[in-house]
Amino acid sequence: MSDAFLVMKWPLLACLLLPGMLVYFGLHIVRRGIIFVDLALAQVAALGTCLCVMLGHDPHDFHTYLWSLGFTLLGALIFTFTRTRENHRVPQEALIGIVYVVAAAAAILLLSKSTAGNEELKNTLVGDVLNVSQSQVWKTFVLFAIIAAIHFVFRKRFLALTFDPTSAAEPRARGWDFLFYATFGLVVTSFVQIGGVLLVFSYLVVPAVCANLLATSLGTMLVIGIVTATLGGVGGLALSYQCDLPTGAAIVCSLGAVLILTAVVSKFYQPRSETEKS
Repeated sequence: MSDAFLVMKWPLLACLLLPGMLVYFGLHIVRRGIIFVDLALAQVAALGTCLCVMLGHDPHDFHTYLWSLGFTLLGALIFTFTRTRENHRVPQEALIGIVYVVAAAAAILLLSKSTAGNEELKNTLVGDVLNVSQSQVWKTFVLFAIIAAIHFVFRKRFLALTFDPTSAAEPRARGWDFLFYATFGLVVTSFVQIGGVLLVFSYLVVPAVCANLLATSLGTMLVIGIVTATLGGVGGLALSYQCDLPTGAAIVCSLGAVLILTAVVSKFYQPRSETEKS
């Protein structure tokens, strides 16, 4: 048991402390109906890392992180100004898909020039949660806490942009939208270096979908989402350790199993809306 704790201590803390911020953003993303924006931003962040790897830098250098963040902020700017305010001939989801495909193809091209290209490409997808360090966990946690504080202070603005479509037409809406995507990009960039693109997408979407199946109020959905993320993360780590499987992929599959269980439960339990309760 002590050996398991030594091996899994920091991956476990990463799965307990960090996904809460991803769950919060996931609820926004699912409600906005732009499900693949997280996948696209994660891939854009990975593209910045791939560029640095091709130039001979270590993937875990701070210099590489800054490049990855810069690429992500550029993606945030694109998504801010392509968000449609009303019915539009080209939906934003189509543009998001294009960004993802182009970023993924560019990453493959860049890593084709690297001696360790195949290994780095794998890391961008499934990450390396098992080897996360103590400093990496705490630095990411502090960053997430700062972002959480920003979203708490300006929660009315962010919630209105997501849950009240009419607020998107306000003159200052694009500025708040950019701040939303910029902070979202910071979260994605930081977690991609730990868990890879697939794990980021899973932590953002699966808990949010589970929460929407079982609740209608934002507070309850956030609690359900965090519980889902915790169960999936701990279950995936246990599966990875017991069966000697890739940790990131095991967590993704564990989250998928929790989603299936939640879907079954939702067939027998339908949440009441706030109007029905009153």
